[in-house]
Amino acid sequence: MLDASPSRCDCRDALSDLDGRRYGRGVRGDMRIPRHVAPAHGIATNPSNRAGRSMKPGHGVPVGFAPRHGSSTAAGVVGNVLEGYDFALFGLLAPVLGTRFFPSGDPIVSLLQVFAVLAAGYVVRPLGGILFASCSDRFGRPAALLASVVLMASATTALGLLPSYATAGWWAPALLVVLRLVQGISVGGELIASIVWIAEIAPYRRRGLFTSWTTLSLTGGMLLGSAAGTLVQALLTHAQIERFGWRVAFLAASLLGLSGFWLRRGLREQTAPAATRAVTALDEHPLRAALRHTPRQIGHLCALLPLFTGGLCTLFVWLPTYLGQMVVPPVEFPLLLNTSAMAVLLAAIPLGGLAADHLGRRRVLVTAQATLALLALPLWLVLSSGGAFAALAAQLIAALLMAFVLGTIPVTMIELFPAHVRSSAAGLGYNLTAGVLGGSAPLVCTWLINRTASVLAPALYLALLATVSVVAASRLDHAALTTQRG
Repeated sequence: MLDASPSRCDCRDALSDLDGRRYGRGVRGDMRIPRHVAPAHGIATNPSNRAGRSMKPGHGVPVGFAPRHGSSTAAGVVGNVLEGYDFALFGLLAPVLGTRFFPSGDPIVSLLQVFAVLAAGYVVRPLGGILFASCSDRFGRPAALLASVVLMASATTALGLLPSYATAGWWAPALLVVLRLVQGISVGGELIASIVWIAEIAPYRRRGLFTSWTTLSLTGGMLLGSAAGTLVQALLTHAQIERFGWRVAFLAASLLGLSGFWLRRGLREQTAPAATRAVTALDEHPLRAALRHTPRQIGHLCALLPLFTGGLCTLFVWLPTYLGQMVVPPVEFPLLLNTSAMAVLLAAIPLGGLAADHLGRRRVLVTAQATLALLALPLWLVLSSGGAFAALAAQLIAALLMAFVLGTIPVTMIELFPAHVRSSAAGLGYNLTAGVLGGSAPLVCTWLINRTASVLAPALYLALLATVSVVAASRLDHAALTTQRG
């Protein structure tokens, strides 16, 4: 057995041993690994099988686990569907929420206040990421996944029951802010926990495809939110939407929450608990271990994610409001156009995961992000022309490029870090970037147009996000990624 106490070995060597970089296939010199633990991949077999199930060569997945991939993957991604649904619905219904919670003579002022509330939820995401990632690293992925989906569903459902400003005065927007903060904390632990869970049950050579299902599910939730907004707009009058239609859309999230609870309540830990316990002896808190041993990787991840966080929100949450409220003349059926573009995005995300597996993470990210950086201004000119078909064509091109980013980013994120601090390190980097750039994107884009009086200002912002991400992607170290197979 490995003795990881500081008195017996150097801490860095122990940590390197635990993430499997020096183990080969379960053996390092004369130090053998218990049968039920495979540190080289961060995978453990079912404890009841310690006596004998063999590992698939080169995959790090116990023989007999394949039949469980479907249910485990569904349980891992269901929370992302709920997150995407809530996020998209809140952004798409921002004009209605502005009149209900922040009545003002200037609709732009009401929009800015709603988008500020959306941004506030993102500001606390790093806190949620720390809490849930530490729970994931110390108590297991299933516990973090279950707690996250319960808290998220409760906050979204409660939002549909809030009184309006006309009924409760300033208590209404205050309660709205509180619920968005709770939502932000719960979401802070959701995406990374699901990515880590799926990556650690996936065959290594198909890890890009498997983990792309996390962003596919997030996009699927956004598509559901966009479809719900389109349906409410088609079936109800504007007065009915303001009176009760927006509430029905948020209350429907309770069904997704119940599905998530049912799927996740029976999850069993798949990672190697022995490795986590050994690391705990060296450093009691996983976040402290992540900051001590992987600060460069965390910084690199923050630089890699601006387009993934800010670009996604700009193109598929804020854009319908821009097309319908700010373009002159307004584009017809902006929610329907957004739903159509998101359907293409949804279908193409697995292609991004496959490309990452076959062509490499860095090549796919650099190509897709550089192309979007170059096309941002031309696409925005087409979007701002006022024609529905032109706007749809521009959105479809952007959707195809973003699909390769969304399909590749998840596997790249988790492969930057060793297994024992993966949730904490990746969660910190992701949530810091999302907190600064993700939720603030609608607020920043609306403010830029209001400040500059130019509808092209958001295009320059989008190009800047893509450029930063390209530079970070071009500096990805292939060796650093491939050694973190745990």
